Amino acid sequence: MTLLILGLVIFLGMHSFSMARASRAGLIARIGEGPYKGLYSLVSLVGIILIAVGYGQYRAAGYVPVWDPPVWTRHLALLLVWVAFICFVAAYLPGHIKQRLKHPMLAGVKIWALAHLLANGDLGSIMLFGSLLVWAVLARISAKRRDVAAQHGGTAAPAGWRNDGLAVVIGTAVYLAFVFWLHPWLIGVPVLPMRA
Repeated sequence: MTLLILGLVIFLGMHSFSMARASRAGLIARIGEGPYKGLYSLVSLVGIILIAVGYGQYRAAGYVPVWDPPVWTRHLALLLVWVAFICFVAAYLPGHIKQRLKHPMLAGVKIWALAHLLANGDLGSIMLFGSLLVWAVLARISAKRRDVAAQHGGTAAPAGWRNDGLAVVIGTAVYLAFVFWLHPWLIGVPVLPMRA
């Protein structure tokens, strides 16, 4: 649990620092944009590794139950994660989805984290996914303030329904790959089958 918490502090701390625009701009002015991006990536990677190792050690030591989610929440989580994957892809394909959500990547993180909170009732999962959900909410509030200050919507003009269709198709394909192969392989937890 210690490594998990440390990883969350490092990863989310670095991502939260980027919301402090004046401090971020000051650091970039001192060290340069390239070194800042390298430092940002390195610190984020260290955080991700610590989160992965810490969460893996926590799971190996045995879950600490907090509540027992009913089976239907797992089915709802499957649906929500599918929507999250579409949001992730829509962040890179300007269309109506991106125009409507403004920041689809953050929307995807919020939906993904909420889905995992619904399906997992143990302490480690609540800490991990709850922290990511809180960060995504705060990041969205920060982005909204920046959008208002810049007096624009924060997104490019929609490129038509083609990009939305591509976001749905690509997002669904990646989602299915995760459900059937990548989640069990990378996380070590099978998503299917679930019994009612």
